[in-house]
Amino acid sequence: MHIQVRHATNPTDFKSYDTHRIREEFLMEKLFVPDQFHFVYSHYDRMIVGGIKPVGQLHKLPVYEELKSDYFLERRELGILNVGGDGFVMVGEELYTLQKRDCLYIGKGNKTVSFKSLDAEFPAKFILISTPAHRNVPTALLKAADAMPVDMGTPENANTRTIYKYIHADGLESCQLVMGMTAMKYSSVWNTMPPHIHDRRSEIYVYFDMDEDQRIFHFMGAPEETRHIVVANEQAIISPPWSIHSGAGTTSYSFLWAMAGENYSFTDMDFLTMNELK
Repeated sequence: MHIQVRHATNPTDFKSYDTHRIREEFLMEKLFVPDQFHFVYSHYDRMIVGGIKPVGQLHKLPVYEELKSDYFLERRELGILNVGGDGFVMVGEELYTLQKRDCLYIGKGNKTVSFKSLDAEFPAKFILISTPAHRNVPTALLKAADAMPVDMGTPENANTRTIYKYIHADGLESCQLVMGMTAMKYSSVWNTMPPHIHDRRSEIYVYFDMDEDQRIFHFMGAPEETRHIVVANEQAIISPPWSIHSGAGTTSYSFLWAMAGENYSFTDMDFLTMNELK
């Protein structure tokens, strides 16, 4: 049993990548496979992104040889967002029920974590984001309605959206993981535009809530020389610290965002203007 490993990329080398290479390095195409864990280990701030769609039995979080640890969370923390039907997560002997858009934080040192759907006909879909941790933080659940939702954007700019902050300095405590979700309003398609970078942190996007025939055009790269990836429903993007991360969809959608790196501040962003983009 292995976890796919993605290495860091020099931004100068990135300029020569073709479409296939960009997708190979930064896109995770399969997140949810029934009754299977799928993970990608990124060398950008050692972030791990994965998913589990439990249809049958209870599924225990595995450990991978690449982690060189006795169990998954021996030196790591974990953020979980459910984007499917109702399900539950067992942390040791504690049971946590997650409805769609509920978030669970699990701290370093928890040896057993298991996942199950409440109804196999409408299975849960758990997005899993893990980062290294140097201290223990208590496990905690946050319901979507309690995640400090903030409405932003305007219809004129096709970017009206609601931002939910789950794991951050004023929400669920963590060691270094920052995580939340953005839900685009009806007829709005642009996220994070004008864009920003944050050279002190890496980021992961997971797009969801789209029909299978819809797509996101996700923009990345240096501001003065951008590239794009065409992203389908329930796929993930790894965003390096030197890259913008923005997208436009053929429909409205939602996406999880998660960050890790040198600091813990949600507002640590280097904003760009539209005339800086090329």
